[in-house]
Amino acid sequence: MNLTDITEHVYPPSNPILMQIILVIVILFLAVVLAKGITLYIQRYLKDKMDKEKLALLLKLIYYSIIITAITGFIFPVLNIDTSGLLVAGGVVGIILGFASQSTVGNFIAGIFLMLERPIKIGDAVSINDNFGMVEDINILSTIIRTFDGLYMRIPNQTVFTTNITNFVANQGRRFEYSVGIRYSDDADKAIRVIKELIDEQPYALANPSPNIFVDTLGDSSVNLIVRVWAPATEWFDLRTKLLWLIKERLEANDIQIPFPQRRLWFPSDVNINDVKLSNVLNDDKSNISPTDNEQTENIEDMTERGK
Repeated sequence: MNLTDITEHVYPPSNPILMQIILVIVILFLAVVLAKGITLYIQRYLKDKMDKEKLALLLKLIYYSIIITAITGFIFPVLNIDTSGLLVAGGVVGIILGFASQSTVGNFIAGIFLMLERPIKIGDAVSINDNFGMVEDINILSTIIRTFDGLYMRIPNQTVFTTNITNFVANQGRRFEYSVGIRYSDDADKAIRVIKELIDEQPYALANPSPNIFVDTLGDSSVNLIVRVWAPATEWFDLRTKLLWLIKERLEANDIQIPFPQRRLWFPSDVNINDVKLSNVLNDDKSNISPTDNEQTENIEDMTERGK
């Protein structure tokens, strides 16, 4: 039983043609109202998330899709129009177009999901599929990013939606850290206090979360401090690039040195260093020394003799 049979059963018409016209008008009116309501809802939801031209194109696509569905699904049966031929032809055409535009349809659907989910926005610094850059535009089929080298890159939306996305500015704050070495003879508490005072002077260093400075490891040549600082995402890079050198200068101004790698040699207690002549050690290895190294060896021997 179709829609016409139900209507005739409830309201037996005196003029079937007039009844069909009334049904067509009612169905078309309801389809237009439904299409308008859906497009208005989508427009309100996406008006701040999509470009106006792209949003208008999407709304037209949804609107006319609803109207066409209402005509082929409801109005044609009311008018007793056989749609089996259209369905067969449409199915064949749909299969052909589906294979031909599989990637395009996938990119289109992924673009819609990206605009709804909004993992990235225009102007964000991101990493997409190991490609680093700034988001320039989010289209229906692709996303455009400008790399930090100044190159423009087009990435299909299907790739963007199915790959890992790292958004560097989605959160308001970001943390960075340094490893700073000081001498074993320096006061670690003083160094921590000096660095903390320097960080407090920086206008873009966040107080909450507060900076964290502590002794991390006891290295071969230095006591290593970890310095962790939070900054606004928009100022993170500038602060990170300049603060390390400021820490070095402030530590040196307070007589706290960042040491070079050092090695300490230990000799057995029964060996007298004064009895070991440098010339004897050098003569043992003269056979393995190149002519250039031999000249350097002679210079060292002369310096040794003058030192006597």
